[in-house]
Amino acid sequence: MSEEENNEVEETEAAAPAAGEAPGTPAAPQQELLVNDVEAHAGYANFCRVSSTPEELILDLGLNPTPYATGKVEVKVNQRIILNHFTAKRLYGALFQALQMHERNFGVVEVDVRKRVRTPPVEAPAGS
Repeated sequence: MSEEENNEVEETEAAAPAAGEAPGTPAAPQQELLVNDVEAHAGYANFCRVSSTPEELILDLGLNPTPYATGKVEVKVNQRIILNHFTAKRLYGALFQALQMHERNFGVVEVDVRKRVRTPPVEAPAGS
């Protein structure tokens, strides 16, 4: 998600009244977040495992070098992100919103590989 989209999500969350708060009630001062991503590590993952404890949600991200292979495949997890459930729910909302926007612009994202793979047409033998 771009920084501009992040800002939109943060502004939307800040503008929404808190649960149980009546519309028109003066809002508390808002926090302004300045995001510094200078030292952020960019990576790619085509594998994600989600696990949870009563206190935390754990995302293991990695690269499956042979995503179409059968049998036993070792996936090296190269990033583990641990979130509290409040942050995980905010992430869920931001991802959901970003995916909805993507699908509106580019079409449905099909997660079932078998439905995405297209087999080439069979050509007739030469001279037939």
